Amino acid sequence: MTQRRNFMLSIGAASVGLAVPAIARAQSLERSKVTIAVGGKGALYYLPLTIAEQLGYFKAEGLDLEIVDFAGGSAALRAVVGGSADVVSGAYEHTINLQSRKQYFTAFVLQGRAPQIAVAVSTKATSYKTIADMKGMKIGVTAPGSSTNMVANFVLSKAGLKPSDVSFIGVGTGNAAIAAMRSGQIDAIANIDPVITMLQQKGDVKIVADTRTLKGTEDLFGGPMPAGCLYAPEAFVKKNPNTAQALTNAMVKAVRWLQQAGPSDIIKTVPEAYLLGDRALYLDAYNNIRDAISPDGMIPDAGASNSLRALASFNPKIKADEIELSRTYTNEFVKKALARLK
Repeated sequence: MTQRRNFMLSIGAASVGLAVPAIARAQSLERSKVTIAVGGKGALYYLPLTIAEQLGYFKAEGLDLEIVDFAGGSAALRAVVGGSADVVSGAYEHTINLQSRKQYFTAFVLQGRAPQIAVAVSTKATSYKTIADMKGMKIGVTAPGSSTNMVANFVLSKAGLKPSDVSFIGVGTGNAAIAAMRSGQIDAIANIDPVITMLQQKGDVKIVADTRTLKGTEDLFGGPMPAGCLYAPEAFVKKNPNTAQALTNAMVKAVRWLQQAGPSDIIKTVPEAYLLGDRALYLDAYNNIRDAISPDGMIPDAGASNSLRALASFNPKIKADEIELSRTYTNEFVKKALARLK
């Protein structure tokens, strides 16, 4: 009996020992339940987020994650500003826009090192010759105030046009955007893939500016332009550093996985609904944006400075000398994640 009792005690002790790492990890997180707001999750712009979710990287970090999808990045941002979500998966430049209004947000891991946005004009717009001819057009963007809106504004500004010279219409990032273009509801579009590739392949649009590649981004902006990232209120990041680290660890694993993944790996991992009914086209779209995906999650200093210059060039409310760029992003968490993966 004594032997049996000692044996059972040893099993119990071993079980407790095995559980300690998981318990310690859970206790180390300031909060395990986190809500991420995203604007158009099925788009390739957010592919690293989808990969991290589908492959269980967030769960492996002890996170109980809820991802709430909105029509565009500006709507996702409003959810965090309003307190119904904790973190945004969206465009880096929003952190600069917000700071110009005395709202401090910090980006802490990068998904895309190029905006992956193309501006295109309907092939039915036969009078179009140059960007200046877009004056008076109805331009579809994912949502007013979103990153697609920002890129469209920048393209227009290079031709001497103001945002008020056109009409912006929110069309989302999926089939509704395609339908809006094909039905003539809009004359031009600023959107992301797979929407742009689908319209392009069917001959519905002519591309006039393209940031789906590093070269196209350099041509338009004159340098790097960080894009999709995870960002949150500065106070959230400071109060929950272990939670921010766990989110970063998962995202860094996802972008690293994407560097090695083949077409079949992508198709097996991405939800069927994201393929818009055409796997081959989805893979074509993926190849169009492949080099825009961050290889390591790091936000480049030069990219942050370039973002500020671009925004200030067409938005008079953004005063470049009043923005503290160091408060809009940090690479602290990514460096720790990369060190752990070595």
